[in-house]
This record gives sequence, C-alpha cells and structure tokens, in this order.
Amino acid sequence: MEQLEGSVENIIFQSDDRRFCVLRIKCVSAGVVTAVYRGPAPFLGETVKASGEWVKHARFGQQFSIAGYQSVKPGSAEGIERFLASGAVKGVGKAMASRIVAHFGKETLEVLGSDPSRLVEVSGIGAKKAEAIGQAYSEISDLREIMLFLEENGVSGSYAAKLQLAYGNTAVTRIKANPYRLISDIEGIGFKTADRIALSLGFEPASGERVRAGIGYALTLAATGGHTCVPEENLLRYAGQILQIDYMEAEAVFHSMIENDLLRTEDWGGQRFIYPEYLYRAEKETARMLLTLRNHPESLGKADEEKIMKDWEQEAGIVLANAQKEAIRSSLKYGVFALTGGPGTGKTTIIKGILSVLKRAGCKVLLAAPTGRAARRLEAATGEKAQTVHRLLEYNVTGEFGKNANDLLEAQAVIVDEASMLDILLIYHLLDAIPLGCRLILVGDVDQLPSVGAGSVLKDMIQSGKMPVVRLQEVFRQAEVSPIVRNAHRINRGQMPECTPDSDFSMAEFADEEQAAAYITALYARITGGKNWKALQVLSPMHKGVCGVQNLNKLLQERVNPAAPGRGEIIQPGGTVLRLGDKVMQIRNNYEKDVYNGDIGQITDIAEKTVKVWYPDRPEEEYVTYADGEYDELQLAYAMSVHKSQGSEYSQVVVVLVPGHYIMLQRNLLYTAVTRAREKVLLVGTKAALQTAVANDRTRRRYSLLKERLQETGEL
Repeated sequence: MEQLEGSVENIIFQSDDRRFCVLRIKCVSAGVVTAVYRGPAPFLGETVKASGEWVKHARFGQQFSIAGYQSVKPGSAEGIERFLASGAVKGVGKAMASRIVAHFGKETLEVLGSDPSRLVEVSGIGAKKAEAIGQAYSEISDLREIMLFLEENGVSGSYAAKLQLAYGNTAVTRIKANPYRLISDIEGIGFKTADRIALSLGFEPASGERVRAGIGYALTLAATGGHTCVPEENLLRYAGQILQIDYMEAEAVFHSMIENDLLRTEDWGGQRFIYPEYLYRAEKETARMLLTLRNHPESLGKADEEKIMKDWEQEAGIVLANAQKEAIRSSLKYGVFALTGGPGTGKTTIIKGILSVLKRAGCKVLLAAPTGRAARRLEAATGEKAQTVHRLLEYNVTGEFGKNANDLLEAQAVIVDEASMLDILLIYHLLDAIPLGCRLILVGDVDQLPSVGAGSVLKDMIQSGKMPVVRLQEVFRQAEVSPIVRNAHRINRGQMPECTPDSDFSMAEFADEEQAAAYITALYARITGGKNWKALQVLSPMHKGVCGVQNLNKLLQERVNPAAPGRGEIIQPGGTVLRLGDKVMQIRNNYEKDVYNGDIGQITDIAEKTVKVWYPDRPEEEYVTYADGEYDELQLAYAMSVHKSQGSEYSQVVVVLVPGHYIMLQRNLLYTAVTRAREKVLLVGTKAALQTAVANDRTRRRYSLLKERLQETGEL
C-alpha cells in the first residue's frame, strides 16, 4: 500500500452513521488531495499518516482510498487552532480556540490533556467551563487512543466509536485482556477481526480464549451453510483449519466447553453432534410442538366436511382429483399437514379449497409466507389477506417476536405457502405462537432449494414419515401445455430439458464466458428497452466471476443506465454506484418501511442525501425513502442469485449456466431457477454445464436431527 501524510484541510462529506467520509488532505509531497475513508472522519487540522491506494472514480476523478490511518497531534500553533476551531472539542468555537492558542501556543494540547484547570488563565473561561472543555477533550483523546490501538493491530479505526460507546475509557484495557469478547459485545465485529487483534497482541495460537472463539465461529459458519448441528469430528477438524492448530490442541478445550455447558450435544447413530444453544433449543422444541399440534386438532363440531367440499367444487366450477381431495381431508383431520408438489400440480387450487372449507366450517384462518413477494402472490391467488410470517408474529426492530407462547395467535388454522423456505428458527417461533388445537398447513415444493437459514424443515417433516403429507404428482392439462412446466418436471426427474430455438424454453450456447455476458447484456437492453425493467430477470448461480451476479449487474447498469451529466447517483459503502432509474432489490426485511428481503423496485429520485424507490405493489406516487446510512439495504437487481429469487415469479427469466459455475451446478438450483418464470426461459451457457446441473442431484447434506427427533417420538 502507498503511504500519505498531511494535515486535514477540509471534511467534504461525513455520513450520519460515521461509516463513510470524503476529505481533503494537504501533503508536502502531493499537494492537496481528495481522500475517501470508510469510517469516522479525522478532525480538521489533524495530521494523519494514511495507508491506501490511488483510485479513479468515474465522476469525481482521482482519489486516495484510505485503508487505515494514524492520527498525529498537530505540530504547529496554527494547526492546533484549526483543530480546536473545527468543533472537535465540544464547547470550543473559533473565537475561543483563537484565545486559547494565543495564550498557550504549542503547549495547548498538553494543557488540555494534563491540566485543563489552567484554562481559567484565558479570558472568558471560568472553572466550570474549563472542567467541561477538559472532559470533552478527554473523550476525543480516548477515541483517538482506541483508533490508534486498532490501527496498530491491523484493524480499521472505523470501529473506534462503537468501542468507546460500549466500553468508555476502559476500551483498550478490556480489549487487551480478551479481544474475543468483541465478537459478542460489538455488532459488526466477528471472529476474524477479533483474532487479528489477539494475534497482534501476542495471544498464543492454541490459547483457551482463541480456541473457544474458533469453535464458536466454526459453528456459526456451519449454521450459515444450513446446518443446525455438526458431527464432533467435523467440527474439530474445521475449527483446527480455521485456527491453524493441531486437532488435539482444539480437542482439550472443546471437551472443557462441553463439561461447562457451553455447547449442546446429541448422540445419534453412533455419532455425537454438536449444536449452538439457540439451534439445539429450536430443533428440539420444534419436534415436540409439531407432534403435539399434530395430535390435537380442534374439533370442527357437526360440520359436514364432505358436503362442504362438494359445495365448494360446484361453486368454483372444478372437479378435484383424488389426491387433491385427500389433501383437503388431511388438513381437516390433522393438526399439522404438509402439501408438496411441483408446478402445474394444483397447489394453489388446494390452498383455495382448504381455505374455503375451513372458513365454511367456522374457522378463523390466517395466511402467511416466508417472504413479502410470496405473501403478495398468495394474497392475489386467494383474494384473502396474507402477510409474511415475521409480520404475522409481530416481529419488531429489537429482534423480538410479539406473538409467542405468552401472546398466542388468534386463529383456528394457519396456512403457510412456500414452506420450503422456512428455516428451523422461523418454524420454531411460528409454532411457539400457535395455540393448541389450531391447524397448521404447510404448502411448498420440497424439490426446490432449501431455506437460506439453518435446517431443512419441510424436507425433514416429509421424510420422517411421522407427519401427514400429500404429494401432488399429476400435472393438469392446462399446465402441460407450458414448456416451462414440462421441462421443470423433466429436470426434476434427471432428464435434459427440451430446448427449442425461438420458443418459450430455449438455449443460447456460449463456451466463452465473456461472450455469454456480452450476449446477456445486449439481450437485456433489447427486451427491456432500458426502461421496462420488469420484463426480464437474469438469474445466476454465483456472485463472483465473469457471469456472476456482481459483474453482470455492473455490465447491465453500464448498458441500460450509464452515468450522465445531471443524473443523480450515490455511492454505497463498498463503492457500488446507485443511479436514478436503476433496478434495485431490498436485501433485508424492514418492517418500518413495509419492504422486505428480495423486493424489487426502481430508483425514482435521488436528492438531498435521500433515495426514493418505487415498488410495483404500491400506488404510483407512493415511494419508499432511504436516508443516508440506509443505502446498504439496496443492491442492483438487473441480475440476482437463484437463492434470492426464491418465492418470486418473473415474466421472462435468463438462467446463466457456464463452466465457471461448476461448484454450484445442482439439479434443485436449476429446477428452482426455471420455475421462477411465467412465460419464457432462456438458458445461456454450455450444454455441458446444463448436463452437469441436471445430473447432479447430490445436494449438499444439511446436518439436522429434526427428522430423527420426529421419528423417535410418537406414531402417526
């Protein structure tokens, strides 16, 4: 990295959350340069020693991107005065700064730090004011000490403000005692950052604190990969790789953690599985509550279920197939029931049938889905109100669920669509809020990708053999006409899809990934005209690479929405540019704004540090506004990952299948991608990559014992 040293001349911009700043630094070697830093800005007049690299911004030209910096006290009286006059020290303005420096000169900062009572020597400053100024200077000195400590130990000083808020003036002392406490105490600091500090401070690689933190980190990574638990030997081997220590060194600490109840264990099939506490509780309680709920459905009284079902068939003008009738009967008979089936098998019809029959039998029914998009589709299909599971359970900004065992849902039945997306934590919280006697009906396609979170709930329930299940396999005639439906079922059976040129299911073959990316870019521009952003969705298995989501978004943005004079734009933390007119996706649930992970919209206005986005399910003049500090909730959405597309439907879909995606080419991923399209699917890539995806049904195993827990207890 290059080094830069100079005094801070001007702070051009500082975000409200202090996570990004733009400043000008006056250097002896390079003159006045513009610099950017992802963290709190230094103070005016400060001398900084910064390390980083020169970058060229498309709009603002050459800048120095600071990776980290150390603050050096101003050396001249002029520099000290500018520092104090900047407002860095609360209670000191320009006039007072001038008087203080005029009196103490170069000794000003020593006086402020060691003997602030001497400030009474300056006209206009009394004892009380002197004490307040001394306290204010002490606070920023503490912040600078933390920043310097972090930078010296290879960590960005941008965490300093959080650490000061959490630990006060004892921050450095407490971190030195055990850096790994930062993982649980400070949001945003994980194992890698804490470990960097610890090793820099001289902690032994096999120290107890480090091994405990490493094992915890290994379990966190396992949960991120979908596992609720991990076999003991796998965990120790994985932790050893992370920590770069011998298996045996990790084993001693591991056993002490079990003895002290810091880890949960379960023996099954001759193996010991290790859980983090929260997933152990969620899995065990989920199994118990499912079985209890299954066996205690509330009586529907004297309702004639068969007559109600027949009346509904006549009113709806349909004749239900035997499997569909069995599904409705099961939803009435059992407290828990799972319905699964592929596209065209009539799941939506059954949901409407179950809903109608239950309502006619006098039940209050609630409808929900794991995502906002899926909930809106359910609402459109049934004509009844549907909401996300989180909103149903009154999830709030503090991370708590308002509906729980102490405040149950008021319902006799709950229907959840797209249930393959339910992870173990969400189903646990849902079951916790369902009263005994209420029916829970889970509807989903078990052959799609599993949930992003830990567990494979719907699959485990079905495979356990202990839950009432109906699998719809008959594709109805009207759906058979669709090549998308036909090919989805072919893929699911391990057969190659039938791709026909210029049809609703086709393939464009490219061996070269650069050519494939260029073709997709040109096709997107032609179909959407750069304006009809809802006409086409590009799906890719991976984020990285030439045909990954990140690069495709960059290429597509440059093609259909390039930089232009007067066009509003903002730079996100990380450097991505968002422009007026961009197609964007919300990447986390925001219940205050009523917008959810995976929702896609368009930027309609950028002004005064705010971004306005319109989402299609809202009236034309109703926007969602993002203030400074909230931009990281958005990302470009010309292309997205297949995982992010779950629960959605798009008019036309382009699915990228290139050799570089080899590690992710799996049958359930291709099946999920293809079933996102209503009208048209275009595969772009190679036949070899397509064959790999179709043939690979060895989906990565998810370690979970929900199926075994259900099998262990109670017969159906």
